[in-house]
Amino acid sequence: MFHVKHSAATQEEWREGGFGLYVHWPFCLSKCPYCDFNSHVAARIDQNAWADAYVKEIARNARLTPERTLNSIYFGGGTPSLMEPRLVERLLETAAREWRFANDIEITLEANPTSVEAARLAAYRHAGVNRISLGVQALNDEDLRRLGRTHSSTEALLALETTANLFDRYSFDLIYARQNQTLAAWEAELTRALSFGSNHLSLYQLTIEEGTVFNERFRRGLLPGLPSEDLGADFHDLTQELCEAAGMPAYEISNHAREGAESRHNQIYWKSGDFIGIGPGAHGRVTLKDARIATAAARDPAGWLSAASAGRLEDRDHTLSAQDIATEFLLMGLRLREGVPLGRLQRLTGLTTSSDIVAELTALGMVEHTEDRLRTTPKGRPLLNAVLLKLVEAL
Repeated sequence: MFHVKHSAATQEEWREGGFGLYVHWPFCLSKCPYCDFNSHVAARIDQNAWADAYVKEIARNARLTPERTLNSIYFGGGTPSLMEPRLVERLLETAAREWRFANDIEITLEANPTSVEAARLAAYRHAGVNRISLGVQALNDEDLRRLGRTHSSTEALLALETTANLFDRYSFDLIYARQNQTLAAWEAELTRALSFGSNHLSLYQLTIEEGTVFNERFRRGLLPGLPSEDLGADFHDLTQELCEAAGMPAYEISNHAREGAESRHNQIYWKSGDFIGIGPGAHGRVTLKDARIATAAARDPAGWLSAASAGRLEDRDHTLSAQDIATEFLLMGLRLREGVPLGRLQRLTGLTTSSDIVAELTALGMVEHTEDRLRTTPKGRPLLNAVLLKLVEAL
């Protein structure tokens, strides 16, 4: 349950950042070696039991957030395209009973392009999903194999075609700076991807995360051919150049879109809106009275299901301090090309950034400060962590 203490946040602030629901489906057919998400491989899944548990959690959270208008719903994972369409439909019906839906509500489901999962896309659309995020990751079979993906490049192209025929709004992911990948090969691959007609692309530079299979291989010297830091920067610059030329600039560090096609759900995160997170390991941020609450559900799927089914699941929540809120506000908001409104930061927390530090970063060409808005420059964006460290230390 939520424990409310005083902070500078106000309950109505969710209106400016938006209000969303995140549903975490923790299961995958196999674990990708680069993935550090809370995902698990299971032979048998009782989808009815999971549906019942999700419904109870939606209702419990709705009682704590009455009179809200839901701007987005996001089914993430794991691999949500392993969910039965009837389960998705039931959860959407429940959410519609518990909250008001915005007229332009965005309902996204992450999907993998295997033949079995792609065959469900029409059923998801019928259930109420209006946006698909497709995990393509690469457009050649050798790199898909290296990345541990279970689909082929042929299946990826067929899934993209099916998605485009069914959904006006869709996105797909690619990973670049892969083993032995050249700039010329990435240029050809990304140019091809840009020709498919999607209005949104998520383009991630391969990183080796703690706790992943790739990290273990890397430590043992079993991941040859990864790019140097300088070559990685060249991959990033080439990505920006090609996407800009195609009319799909980066509105966020890893996300590119034509105007109007940006992910509404992810913008709730980046703009410090409120969101309910349900499912194993799901996180949330909720503003109640004069406090902003961070929630985190238990990560173990079996334990989460048992507690949620019995109606005794409690979020591991804590009230964020003004410093916490300000740090998250800058950490998330400066990922966006448009930057952050400093007036809202002061309203939320009573804190302001140091004018001396802002002036120093401006002189270095890392940030721009115009009227109320602070944003990183193209030069500063790849160095965002260093920029944030300076700003947060000076709050």
